[in-house]
Amino acid sequence: MAKTTSGKAAGKTKNASLEQLLNQQVANFNVLYVKLHNYHWYVSGEQFYSLHVKFEELYDEVTLKMDEVAERLLSIKGKPAATMKEYLELATVQEASGNEDTRGMVQALIEDFATVSEELAEGIEMAEEAGDAPTADMFTGFKADLEKHMWMLRSFLG
Repeated sequence: MAKTTSGKAAGKTKNASLEQLLNQQVANFNVLYVKLHNYHWYVSGEQFYSLHVKFEELYDEVTLKMDEVAERLLSIKGKPAATMKEYLELATVQEASGNEDTRGMVQALIEDFATVSEELAEGIEMAEEAGDAPTADMFTGFKADLEKHMWMLRSFLG
């Protein structure tokens, strides 16, 4: 006779997967925070002012998202990643190379936001399956924000 997974065990597996994805986003938002500071400090050229201001706006927003995800993890009895080592191991976005030109900076952010947005879509589904409406709602809002930023950054590139 085949073994069946109890409802409780299945719920723990769903929660563990969701906690893993939440931690991945804590890591992603922390890597983006550092990357956006790099871009904020090193952007140059004709578009300096508008991008300098935009990168600051984005790193301020990322700070709030990072904190919200970490606090959500704590509220469901999870443990958020809290070291640079963990962030770099868990993140699916990459650090800035330090060699990006202005267009490269903007393009890298579009790609990073697309990566995170796709992961948030998975997270929405996982949270709904786990019966975790607050996490699904948080991810939905974040996804909408990232989609708007991608549109604006793509429009900037023309």
